[in-house]
Amino acid sequence: MVDLQGQYKQIKEAVNTSIEQVLNTSAYINGPLVHEFQADLEKYLGVKHVIPCANGTDALQIAMMGLGLEQGDEVITADFTFAATVEVIALLKLTPVLVDVDAKTYNIDIEALKKAITPKTKAIVPVHLFGQVANMEAVLEIAKEHNLFVIEDNAQAIGANYTFEDGTKKKAGTIGNVGTTSFFPSKNLGCYGDGGAIFTNDDELAHIMRGIVNHGMYTRYYHDVVGVNSRLDSLQAGVLKAKLPRLDNYCGARRNAACFYNKALSVSEHIITPKTSACGEICDTCDCHVFHQYTLQITNGKRDDLHKHLLEKGIPNAIYYPVALHSQKAYADARYKESDFPVTNELIKTVISLPMHTELDNEQLTFITKTILDFVN
Repeated sequence: MVDLQGQYKQIKEAVNTSIEQVLNTSAYINGPLVHEFQADLEKYLGVKHVIPCANGTDALQIAMMGLGLEQGDEVITADFTFAATVEVIALLKLTPVLVDVDAKTYNIDIEALKKAITPKTKAIVPVHLFGQVANMEAVLEIAKEHNLFVIEDNAQAIGANYTFEDGTKKKAGTIGNVGTTSFFPSKNLGCYGDGGAIFTNDDELAHIMRGIVNHGMYTRYYHDVVGVNSRLDSLQAGVLKAKLPRLDNYCGARRNAACFYNKALSVSEHIITPKTSACGEICDTCDCHVFHQYTLQITNGKRDDLHKHLLEKGIPNAIYYPVALHSQKAYADARYKESDFPVTNELIKTVISLPMHTELDNEQLTFITKTILDFVN
């Protein structure tokens, strides 16, 4: 699904230099490269504060802790996503409220979001799924009307842009009160282990979260807030510092591969190819989507058979996601009705994700698409 070895060969010298720097200084925790990467990422995103942490799940938890959400507060998020988003809500003894997603973008459905708000609602967590930014203008309007926090789950969309109606642009993860991301190795900006970060323009919130990530300390052995142990180590920061200047190129390569896929596969009446929220198609100007995953739908009931067939042909693929969150044992709730999730319930039966990474070439893409078309049609 990803070719990390091929990518490493292109950046070997820069990565090795960073790693050697850490080894030579022995500054493994909170070393200079962590601070350098933090500053580089702040500049790239155009955000005042980046708080590095140990992983993307921690980033979500720390964001919610920093905002002071309390037990029983309701937090609304999308039903069709990875479990980490709802996991941290439950861990903090907040009340997760799952809503359906948009049929075109797979991101949180705005009308479903509006209907889910109650007096107990305190926050919205839009997930920028598969690399496409959610409808943030609408989310912000709803949040303002109801005095809610907005926490962006940007684990899959770092590098994507959101264009407001007035033409202004902001990077995904910098639009709400706080944004979070993951640097898991397969991400568009991935390290060689676990890593994550939190973004905000709020000075006070940033200060609180900087304490939380380090056991609640601002001065060593003085614990001002309840915290956790969640720090990005220097080796991973070195890898990320080497990769960050190439992020836009990485996202462009993924978008080019997505264009190839779309052009080749849209000829089949049994395949629904991804669409962007900007213009409905995929093109060079659609920077709202960075294709962490390329996910299409198979509509003739052959999704599972195609999944097996591709594996037999040596083509990696995956089903993201086979079970809706509202159907998971850990998050089942009597409040949910199947009729509340028509889009999600359809997606779990039809979606399949194809190889998507920076090293895909036309020969590989041609082989993948021809194999799919021969089978589906």
